[in-house]
Amino acid sequence: MCLIVPPLPPHLRPQTTPATDPAAIVAGPNYRISMLTPRLVRLEWSPIGQFTDAATQVVWNRQFPAADFTLTRDGDALQIRTPFIQLDYDGLEFTAFGLTVRALGVSNYRSLWRYGEPEKAETFGIPNNLRGTARTLDEADGAVPLEPGLLSVNGIATLDDSGSLTIDDGGWFSPRPDGTVDLYVFAYGRDFTAAIKDFYALTGPQPLLPRYALGNWWSRYHRYTETEYKQVITDFENANLPFSVGVLDMDWHLVDIDPSIGSGWTGYTWNPDFFPDPPALLAWLHEHGLKVSLNVHPADGILRHEEAYERVAEHVGIDPASGAPVNFDLCNPTFREAYFDLVHHPLEEQGVDFWWLDWQQGHWSTVPGLDPLWLLNHLHYLDSGRNGKRPLTFSRYAGPGSHRYPVGFSGDTVISWASLAFQPYFTATASNIGYGWWSHDIGGHMFGVKDDELATRWLQLGCFSPINRLHSTLNPFNSKEPWRFNSVAEAVQGDTLRLRHRMVPYLHTMNERAHSQGRPLVEPLYWGEPVIEALGAKTSFRFGSELLVAPITSPAVRDVGVGSVETRLPQGTWIDTYTGVVYDGGRNVTLHRGLEAYPVLAKAGGIVPLTGPGNLRVENPEALEIRVYAGADGQFTLYEDDDAADPRVARTPIVFDWAAGKVSIGPAIGELDVIPAVRDWTVTLVGAAQTTVAGHESTWDPATGSLTVAVGPVPAGEAVTVTFAVPLTLSDNDVARRVYELVDRAQVPFAAKQGVVAAVLAGRATGAITRDVLELHLEPVLEAAVLELVLAHLS
Repeated sequence: MCLIVPPLPPHLRPQTTPATDPAAIVAGPNYRISMLTPRLVRLEWSPIGQFTDAATQVVWNRQFPAADFTLTRDGDALQIRTPFIQLDYDGLEFTAFGLTVRALGVSNYRSLWRYGEPEKAETFGIPNNLRGTARTLDEADGAVPLEPGLLSVNGIATLDDSGSLTIDDGGWFSPRPDGTVDLYVFAYGRDFTAAIKDFYALTGPQPLLPRYALGNWWSRYHRYTETEYKQVITDFENANLPFSVGVLDMDWHLVDIDPSIGSGWTGYTWNPDFFPDPPALLAWLHEHGLKVSLNVHPADGILRHEEAYERVAEHVGIDPASGAPVNFDLCNPTFREAYFDLVHHPLEEQGVDFWWLDWQQGHWSTVPGLDPLWLLNHLHYLDSGRNGKRPLTFSRYAGPGSHRYPVGFSGDTVISWASLAFQPYFTATASNIGYGWWSHDIGGHMFGVKDDELATRWLQLGCFSPINRLHSTLNPFNSKEPWRFNSVAEAVQGDTLRLRHRMVPYLHTMNERAHSQGRPLVEPLYWGEPVIEALGAKTSFRFGSELLVAPITSPAVRDVGVGSVETRLPQGTWIDTYTGVVYDGGRNVTLHRGLEAYPVLAKAGGIVPLTGPGNLRVENPEALEIRVYAGADGQFTLYEDDDAADPRVARTPIVFDWAAGKVSIGPAIGELDVIPAVRDWTVTLVGAAQTTVAGHESTWDPATGSLTVAVGPVPAGEAVTVTFAVPLTLSDNDVARRVYELVDRAQVPFAAKQGVVAAVLAGRATGAITRDVLELHLEPVLEAAVLELVLAHLS
């Protein structure tokens, strides 16, 4: 056991501010209550009267502005009130009867929390705690149980930090005395956004990801050679399929080793038969715009076949001639030094950019209570930023606070529609514990069958996920190159990969928003909608500030040729980003889409910056298209930086004035040398009735109801305005044309098709059209798809 540990190097010591304002504390001999905010309470009990002022694995900051509260005492008992909570405590050891917190202003009789009383999973079929996330999806074929989150329909949730180790001034960890209770009560009612923001204030923000992490990742468990890996990257380039990260799974290192040494699962020595010149390969990948991650399973330590073995053994005091294994133990300072300085850093000097930490060996280490997965994530993330580089690691979730160590690897899922159906819910719900950067095996990992539709729908979800990483297991028939699928799926998958890279300007702005404003990229709809209504749309989510995504996670009805999803549209007007169809919000709706489209809707007044369609690398682009969505005013500030740990930043304001028909861009402010000196701008107005624009060339696309304006080159320090002819009005959706296209593709009787079109072309009131369509007794999905278009926009 590690009892005395020297201080960690400065770059491995987190910056924490754990002391609480004394004015926020109410204490007795064995209890301490800290009113961190009017809605966040820390409750401590210690049988020996010893409380924790140090940072812990989970909690790094308790320096909140002083919260106003009233304290009333009655002997040993006390009551604390703020505008949001009432805490009653009898002054004795914590019990369900003696310690309660009530969320005020919540019209729910279950908004009373009692210490130690388990919360019911659900009431009348409605979940109480809205759940958080899970350590892994390994071997999952559909849903898995989720750990509790910080949001509750009842208005109160808790974070139990009692088992979390403390962090000393040297950056190391110590268990706390037995019997310690350390709870945080989040009494935020249904102000879910505020609850998560204060969780970030308590535990540390989501870090800013490197920009390259937001592009497409190529990964495959396959015994690549250098020649084969270069060829697949070249094939992607020739097909105009952009990628920004290349992942090499475990066969980059020696695997087929002498069984007397070990299994070969852990490895740090390049396989020279596959990769004769690793630095040259890594340099080639960098030249082609890819950062590189290597997979490691560190549990077996450093064994005698490794290139680094001799120097590692000598460093830890083992005679290299003995061939004895250097066991994995990050709690051992000598091993830890060797692990980083003698094993990982030399590989990074060759060109490795970050590590895929594939830990699957449980929760046990030589320090009681210290999860080795958590320790790997913590140390690797901090170490990756030691030279001023923006840090990144890639590993499984290890409990609350893991949001500080992106990116999360969700594990090896089964290829099935059930797995796909669970992933959007799983991704969004993770934000309830602040975990905003999951990366899934897009397309699924193992087992299952080849299904071109499933693979394409999964990639579309990946495009609108925090990370889009294609991956598959060791099987010659299981791989995710688009050309391995039928021609329709191949074309859609190619468009989807290109769209992901076009969205990087938007994604990177949302990346900074997540870091500075505490708003994860993916948020459940119930964060901003009445929770009961929105819970029915459990697979839908907000994707940044401008977009709503309703993933299709079930097969299409073959006779109709569309997949469908039921979702909730929040109040306001929403515009489909693929088709330009305008929808009225404030209701539940079922959306139907062919394989070539995906239900992604922008709010009225939404502004989405995209890289121009030419160069699709992830760097700050020379050409930008600004898509503005009709129906309301909008504002957006494009964020760009130099990708350093301490970034130099440029911001470009974009304003849409719906009534005046004006889109104003710039000028950019800040460090303008981090963006191109001159940019080629395009502005596209989506969801408005056809209009014109003066002073610029423009193109109207009736298929998407959009007008694209070629603005041309503009210096970064200058502003430009595009003015449309006013008054602008929302599109009428060209319902007749869209219904015709829908029924034309359907494999149904011709008479039914004619009946549908006749009902729509009659031009009567919507109610009459709806009645006529219903009287045709169409296939149910076709009927619903027709009525979706007819009823999309009535206001």
